[in-house]
Amino acid sequence: MGSRQVSDWQGRNVTVAGLGVSGVSAARALAGLGARVTVVDGGSGGTHEARAAELAEAGVAVRLGDAETLPEGTDLVVTSPGWKPSSPLFAAAAAAGVDVVGDVEIAWLLRGQDAPPWLAITGTNGKTTTTRMLASILTAAGLRTAAIGNIGTPIIDVVLGDEPYDVLAVELSSYQLHWAPSLRAHSAAVLNLAPDHLDWHGSMEAYAADKGRIYEGNKVACVYNAADPATEELVRAADVEEGCRAIGFTLGTPGPSQLGVVEGILVDRAFVADRHKQAQELAEVADVNPPAPHNIANALAAAALARAFGVEPAAVRDGLRAFRPDAHRIEHVAEVEGVAYIDDSKATNTHAAEASLAAYEPIVWIAGGLAKGATFDELVTASAKRLRGVVLIGADRALIREALARHAPEVPVVDLERTDTGAMSAAVREAASLARPGDTVLLAPACASMDMFTNYNERGEAFAEAVRALADEHA
Repeated sequence: MGSRQVSDWQGRNVTVAGLGVSGVSAARALAGLGARVTVVDGGSGGTHEARAAELAEAGVAVRLGDAETLPEGTDLVVTSPGWKPSSPLFAAAAAAGVDVVGDVEIAWLLRGQDAPPWLAITGTNGKTTTTRMLASILTAAGLRTAAIGNIGTPIIDVVLGDEPYDVLAVELSSYQLHWAPSLRAHSAAVLNLAPDHLDWHGSMEAYAADKGRIYEGNKVACVYNAADPATEELVRAADVEEGCRAIGFTLGTPGPSQLGVVEGILVDRAFVADRHKQAQELAEVADVNPPAPHNIANALAAAALARAFGVEPAAVRDGLRAFRPDAHRIEHVAEVEGVAYIDDSKATNTHAAEASLAAYEPIVWIAGGLAKGATFDELVTASAKRLRGVVLIGADRALIREALARHAPEVPVVDLERTDTGAMSAAVREAASLARPGDTVLLAPACASMDMFTNYNERGEAFAEAVRALADEHA
């Protein structure tokens, strides 16, 4: 599509797919720049009609109930992240020779000449935590920054806003990267790669390729996970600017051009004068909250991007100390009768759940929900020795039960058939009956939540509420 000046939007016929947050943001912004905007959405009802009425006041046309037909005269389609590439609207656009891009692409094209550089982050798991860690480190360095992209304020609103940022910490999903061909970050990281969203991408190869787009055109550093060779392969395949470096992070002792851990200290052997002989102390493992292995990896990735931007070591330490994780991410809810209760409702796939399970021992595991095509044999095999017991909930719990029967037949399993609003309370009580003092009851479902809950936040809140009720009874 190529870079366009803001004036190029005057009079263009743009179709925006979806009335979600990013769609509304894109529609308002492009209409404000003089484009003729039509939003299409297959939904209907009160919320949709209210948003349509608000957009109409801004001069945006909205077509509800038909998300498949391309409006006549469209010369660009702007999609929301969740729309699959196979959507009929995009097939119609392809047949008409019309480009399809996402909100991230539009934001990139709308940047001004003095726009702040982007430090970009993607990965199957840990994106939001790492992005917020990075923003905390940049803030500690005295830089004006914000964590944006797949989190927080719509990215177009930030780019067109009046706030003068020095640098942006940008979380990008595989969906967003798929539709952002022009993006060129200052530096970027792929935290990890594991099967996820394959129904959207069509294959693991396509999913990985979309993640790898984040490295294209990087200027200073491509940050990869030394424990995940697939991320390094994406770096090798990327077309970057001359002088851009591959920077690894590892939970072990780092080699040259890596960040890692030595005797409880996070150290840098990448951004030092002599990386073959010198290591720079950045922070202690105890500065990472919580200091679970996968969260230490997140911290190292954030530190690598910050160091690539020239941040001093003290700011890395101060930023990590100041950081507090979002709710429902390995969050300690309470201790009841000597048992710790941990809410990791955000662990919506097997890769995230495995990382969570690796942080505790012994565990009573609450798991289940919508599997999204996942299998659980590898997860159960890796975690079996840590399990005191398992409580299963949700639509696809049988898949986990069968994996447990194959690979951990000695572990007690409670299979809860109920899916009513009291199901999580029942799960917590069953877990409490299996746990012993010193154990951890861990909600790490390895599944999506939408079979029983609106989202993972609601699922986590239900868990926390049940744990607090249990604590009150033992107070």
